[in-house]
Amino acid sequence: MDVGSGSALGVDTEVGPLRAVLLHRPGDELRRLTPRNSDQLLFDGLPWVDRAQEEHDAFAELLRSRGVEVLLLSDVLSEALTASGAARMQGIGAAVDPRRIGHALALELAGHLRTLPAPELAALLTAGMTFDELPVDASSSSLVRRMHHGSDFVIDPLPNLMFTRDSSVWIGPRVAITSLAMPARVRETSLTDLIYAHHPRFRGTRRAYESRTAPVEGGDVLLLARGVLAIGVGERTTPAGAEALARSVFEDGLAHTVLVVPIEQQRATMHLDTVCTMVDVDAVVMYEAVRDSLSAFTIRKTDDGVSISGAQPFVEAAADAMGIEKLRVIDTGLDSVTAEREQWDDGNNTLALAPGVVVGYERNVETNARLEESGIEVLRIAGSELGSGRGGPRCMSCPIARAPIPE
Repeated sequence: MDVGSGSALGVDTEVGPLRAVLLHRPGDELRRLTPRNSDQLLFDGLPWVDRAQEEHDAFAELLRSRGVEVLLLSDVLSEALTASGAARMQGIGAAVDPRRIGHALALELAGHLRTLPAPELAALLTAGMTFDELPVDASSSSLVRRMHHGSDFVIDPLPNLMFTRDSSVWIGPRVAITSLAMPARVRETSLTDLIYAHHPRFRGTRRAYESRTAPVEGGDVLLLARGVLAIGVGERTTPAGAEALARSVFEDGLAHTVLVVPIEQQRATMHLDTVCTMVDVDAVVMYEAVRDSLSAFTIRKTDDGVSISGAQPFVEAAADAMGIEKLRVIDTGLDSVTAEREQWDDGNNTLALAPGVVVGYERNVETNARLEESGIEVLRIAGSELGSGRGGPRCMSCPIARAPIPE
C-alpha cells in the first residue's frame, strides 16, 4: 500500500470529520497467546484469530466506505524499514535486549535481523520470536539459549498493538509519542516512534510530547474541543504523566485548558475512553455508574505559568472549558447490570466519524439504542473476538487527520 500522500495531518477534536486513521490488522502476534501467558500479555481470553481478522477487515472497510483513508500499521512499518537504514537499526535495537538474552546471542540475533527483507522484519517485530525460531547457526554456546524452553520468547510479541490509540496521539498538527505503563506494551512506542520518524508520509512532523519519565496512554486523552484536553489518571496514566503532557501542550501552544480526570485503577476502567467518549460537539456517551462521581482538576495556561483548580464535577468543568452551556451526557440507562456488562464490552468506547456519527460494537444493544434515541447515528461492527483484549472502535484507531469543525 502506498501511503505517500493523502489528507493533511492534524487533529483538533474528537468529532471532526475523520479523514485518515492508523489501524493495525491483528496478525500472528495474537497466535502467540496461550492460557499460560494471556494475563501477562493483557488479554482476558484467547481470540479466534481468523475471526478477529474478519471483524477488523469489516471495520476498516466501513471506514473506507465513509471516505476515510485507512493506513495499516504493518504496511507503514514495512515502508519505513525499507526507506531508512536508521529505522531498521531502531526497530532491531528496541527488540533485541542483551540484558535478557546475553551479549553474544544479542549480537548474532541483531546481525540476522539486519539481513531480513523489510516485510519479514516488520512481521517479526510485531509477532515476536521464540527460541525455537532462532536461526540454526545462532550461538550454540549461549547459556541463555540452553536454559530457556524453546517456546519462550526471545523477542516478545505485541498482541496489544491493534489498539493503536494508545502509543500516539495527534494534538493539532503535532503528534505526541506516549509512554505506556505495562511491561507487555512498552515496546509498542518504539514502532510508533520509528514510523513517525522515518516514513515519508510523516516527514517533517513535529512532536508534541515524547516523555519517557512518566506514563501517559492515548486512551486516556480526549480532545474535547479545540485547545481543550481531558486526561484520565488511573491504572495506566499517572498524575506526573498528565501534568507533563499538559505543560508540554501549553508550551507548544496546542491547548489552553487541560482537565485531569481521576478514574478507578482497575482493569474494567483502564482508560478514560472506557467510560466516556465524545459522540457530538456537545455530547458524550458515559458509563452511568460514573456520571455523577467523575470529577476533574482544571489546569489552565497563564501568563506566568499554569493555574490548577478543582476538583469539580467533570461535566461542569468540561462545559466551562469548552465554552458551552451544558455538556450532554448519554448514558447506558438505569439497569445497572446491563450498564456494567456493556461498559465491559466497550459500549462507551465509540469512534466518531463526524459530529453525531459513531462506530460501536453491535453487541452493546442498549447503549446503541440510547445513542440513537439521542440523535446519534451508530454504525455497528462485530467485535466478539476483537474485544478479547478490552478495546473498542476508539481503542483500535489512531486518527491522524480530521477536518476542523467550524467555530
